[in-house]
Amino acid sequence: MNKPSIDELLKKTDSRYMLVSIISKRAREIVDGSEILVKTNDTKAVNIAVEEFYQGKITYKE
Repeated sequence: MNKPSIDELLKKTDSRYMLVSIISKRAREIVDGSEILVKTNDTKAVNIAVEEFYQGKITYKE
């Protein structure tokens, strides 16, 4: 799947800061061995976290 644009990602959260925080925390979890929630061929934790967020697989509290 093509990577979603920043505009598409920002529609799912209130701010860029929140987006970066969510993605970075999830990427760290993936690096630490957490289960990947989406089917992907990508091996980079940040790209996987972005895809998970875009597909709505990550929940967060504001």
